[in-house]
Amino acid sequence: MIPDVDAVDDPARRLALECVLAGIEAAEPATVVAERVSLDGTALVVGGERYDLDDYDEVIVVGGGNAAATAASALEGVLGDRLDRGAVVTDNPVETDRVEVLPGDHPVPSERGVRSTRKLLDIAESAGPDDLVIGIITGGGSALMPAPAEGIDLAALQATTEGLLASGATIGEINAVRKHCSDLKGGQLAGAASPATVVGLVFSDVVGNRLDVVASGPLTPDESTYADALDVLDRYDVDVPEAVETRLRRGDEGEYPETPGPDDEAVAAVSQHVLADGTTALEGAAEAAREAGYEPLVLSSRIRGEAREAAKVLAGVAEECAATGTPVEPPAVLLSGGETTVTIRGDGVGGPNQEFALSAAVELADPDVVAASADTDGIDGNSDAAGGIATRGTADPVDEARAALANNDAGSFLERRDGLIVTGPTGTNVNDLRVFVVPER
Repeated sequence: MIPDVDAVDDPARRLALECVLAGIEAAEPATVVAERVSLDGTALVVGGERYDLDDYDEVIVVGGGNAAATAASALEGVLGDRLDRGAVVTDNPVETDRVEVLPGDHPVPSERGVRSTRKLLDIAESAGPDDLVIGIITGGGSALMPAPAEGIDLAALQATTEGLLASGATIGEINAVRKHCSDLKGGQLAGAASPATVVGLVFSDVVGNRLDVVASGPLTPDESTYADALDVLDRYDVDVPEAVETRLRRGDEGEYPETPGPDDEAVAAVSQHVLADGTTALEGAAEAAREAGYEPLVLSSRIRGEAREAAKVLAGVAEECAATGTPVEPPAVLLSGGETTVTIRGDGVGGPNQEFALSAAVELADPDVVAASADTDGIDGNSDAAGGIATRGTADPVDEARAALANNDAGSFLERRDGLIVTGPTGTNVNDLRVFVVPER
């Protein structure tokens, strides 16, 4: 996945890349589904719950996200001919036997994604009261499953998405707007499948595993409102097309129904199971560090905020570790997950993970510490890289590194210094993974 890792001469740099790779592999759907989902006789077993497939006329799969096709393929391997039909929308297609893989695009929704999502909704609506609908919900689903609400066209949805992504808003805030511009998000996919029995299999890319935020919560009751969506646009000064503004204001005035809330019985009855999340990747990375003779320490799976500012904090922790052996004695690997954001002020190439790596390089005082940061889906920001890897020396000359950060051009700077992590699409998405390798003092 990451080319030529074994050919990397520097042991600390090689270990940082190995930890990133191990974290991604630990969260791959084939691995996770095999560990968490099984068929016991005629019963589907997931998360301690059993669903006797003999009780249902059909077993139908619907869903979407970066990992949806790989998860559907893995689920086919478990259920075999007990799985009847279905469809998922993804930008990472793989071969499947019974579940149709439909195309979509990420991070900005596309026309083909709209067509695919309408077909997905048709399949969900075709489920009867004696069917079992399995919803595969993964990170990236918000963009990959666009179903513009009445009065909103794709161009308006694209412009809104691009404005939100550039604003520095959190994923939860972005999704509050997305839900109220959609016919699928905010519990509406579950509503479409009602009165069938619905169970969700979730690959979470959201801090704290908020099911109402992962892929904008298509199977989850929505507690956000039209008023919340308008507040996000106002707070981050996001200029959206008139059609979106009109839809949200009319919804706030009661002209459109709110998304299904916690009091909606059909949506509230959905049982969901988080199969993988950021902790899954952190555990895989920690095991790789341990096998290399380094002491791993997970600082947090919930790091958020502006990427370059988060990097300063975690670089300080790495420096403390190198200098004093606190909070762990080197050789050590400091790990963290979560999702940082970037407020776009320039016109460069990069993403949160590349900005994190370059900002850490600018801040680090110890020349031997290696910092790496990657998005587990293999796509970071507006670049083809998953993230970046750097040491203090990478940021030389430092004034050029600072200028690159100011122009949101960390990707171009790191590319010139062999500092990009390129994986290609990974088939999973459990948020970001950050690694600081601190060699022995």
